[in-house]
Amino acid sequence: MEFGARGLLEIRITPADVGKRVSVRRVHRSPGDSAAFTDTVGLLTSWDEGVLVVTRRTGEAVRIDAATLVAGKVVPAAPARRRGPAADYPELARVTARAWQPVEHERLGDWELRAAAGFTRRANSVLPLGDPGVPLDEALALVRTWYEERELPAYLQTATGARGTQEELCAELEARGWTREVSAEVRIAPLTPLATPERVSEPPAVVRVERDFDADWLRRYQRSREPGPEVRRVLAAGAPGTTVWFASVDGEPGAPPLAIGRCVVDGRWAGFMAVEVAPEARRGGLGTAVMAALAGQALAQGASAAWLQVEADNDPALAMYGRAGFTTHHAYHHYRAPGRG
Repeated sequence: MEFGARGLLEIRITPADVGKRVSVRRVHRSPGDSAAFTDTVGLLTSWDEGVLVVTRRTGEAVRIDAATLVAGKVVPAAPARRRGPAADYPELARVTARAWQPVEHERLGDWELRAAAGFTRRANSVLPLGDPGVPLDEALALVRTWYEERELPAYLQTATGARGTQEELCAELEARGWTREVSAEVRIAPLTPLATPERVSEPPAVVRVERDFDADWLRRYQRSREPGPEVRRVLAAGAPGTTVWFASVDGEPGAPPLAIGRCVVDGRWAGFMAVEVAPEARRGGLGTAVMAALAGQALAQGASAAWLQVEADNDPALAMYGRAGFTTHHAYHHYRAPGRG
């Protein structure tokens, strides 16, 4: 926080700083009239009628009564990460979208409306990567109509926490009653170390890597108990110019694989998805072995960087990916329209 010449805290932000990264301190008063301070750092997304909204890198929008401010200043953007491959948000957003293709899609300016009969939010949400070409309220109304026609809830996928992400859009959605339901992280890592992990299963697992998946692979996949045609289409498809690979570790004859994984190679990027291990086979390094096999295939195609998406409350997966060298690039969130939408 800023101190003036006399050592006093100063408020050095105004409504003109909306859109800038700020650090603010506000005071709370308890029933005993003692003061407690709370600091908040994030993007100043609005300042209206005496109320500030600061959106943190996690996507949380913090409403602050301007009368409670005791200090505030504009701060530099978060320092660039020193680990992992260099990437900006728009590049990663497009790469991750190309790896998980919907069954149908439609453009609304720079927004992409996606649907896949309800299979996963990623394939049934809007990816807003710029200007929708119409005012925001009109765009949101068109989005709701498009999904209502498909008997689906309307979701927008937004991102926070990196250069070029969408804190302001998150605040606009929340102001209009859209509710954040799910948050996840996009993590990145160098690819080469994944292909030669320190921790592997003992004895070494035999991992099959193929261009397609079979019914047994799908039995291990936990996202859909009764997979319809849309599940197969989303899993099998990648955008033009990508290559999709599937890995599995066989179990007992007639049983689903002990472990599976999916990887999409897209230029320098290899995206890892659907890495799952049978409950009885966990903690044996099978997930690591699956990722190593897929990473080796991606390296052979010229990829050099890895990405994956993981829900923010999936502690076992977060721990495994942390050991593998993945660091958080940005967070993404799915906002659901109010009502049936």
